Amino acid sequence: MKPTQLMITVDPPFDFHQCLTFLRRSETEVMHVATDDAVWKLFDMNGRLRLGEIKAAAPGLVVTFEEEEITNEDKADVERYVREWFDLDQDVASFERLAETHDLLRPLVREYGGLRLIGFPDLFEALAWGIIGQQITLSFAYTLKRRFVERYGQSREVDGVTHWTFPRPESVAVLSPGDLRDMQFSVRKAEYIIGIAREMTAGTLSKQQLRSCSPEQIQRRLLELRGVGEWTADYVRMKCFQDKTAFPVADAGLHQALKYHLERNDKLTLEEVRAIGESFAGWEAYATFYLWRSLYGNV
Repeated sequence: MKPTQLMITVDPPFDFHQCLTFLRRSETEVMHVATDDAVWKLFDMNGRLRLGEIKAAAPGLVVTFEEEEITNEDKADVERYVREWFDLDQDVASFERLAETHDLLRPLVREYGGLRLIGFPDLFEALAWGIIGQQITLSFAYTLKRRFVERYGQSREVDGVTHWTFPRPESVAVLSPGDLRDMQFSVRKAEYIIGIAREMTAGTLSKQQLRSCSPEQIQRRLLELRGVGEWTADYVRMKCFQDKTAFPVADAGLHQALKYHLERNDKLTLEEVRAIGESFAGWEAYATFYLWRSLYGNV
């Protein structure tokens, strides 16, 4: 059987290699395998696990499934996922025009131009990752995620490499907090993730329900969830709902990047960070993402 290929058109600016640099930021990442020129992602197509290789190909990306039967419906689902994952429908040219007028953002967009805000198309994954990362180091958060995925996710081995999908809410909803404790989850984090899984399984929480809501409504609904505070809600709006105005004003990485670029030794106040955010209003999420990117190798 011949490989199946799916071409995805992307409007410039778009630099796939900048995106791959972000995707390779942790050696412990379990949800994809990224190299210098490609990323492999395991897609769950209604219970059928299909491995796709994503590469740059003018005028955008090509997704290749080796010797796999992929229906037109599957192709549409994959394209939708990839577009959300790489935020391919965002008018990033407008952000770059703004950045060129901004002393803080100008050098960032010139160095990382074409980088898209890499997200989480799956709401449960976005929420779980946000909760996992609360009040611990990023490296330990990746370790916890790997343990969680390898125990409750689905997998497929291809050419000696095991690829994973994120656990489904219905698989997590039946657990008790004790099931996550031996993986070093705190009791509270275990309760929060299982509680969200139960809401999603019961149909009281879904991305589809929230898509038609305003950013303010999405924020309020997310804050109703146990374990979700302002930072997590802002993060999920950024990374799952492609809300370019979301601004995690208290984020430690954001503060660290601002201190570095502004050459500040003292701690920035939330009021100062909010004031800085007003200078790139409308693109707070992208400014935050580029500032996070600037930490690699600098701080």
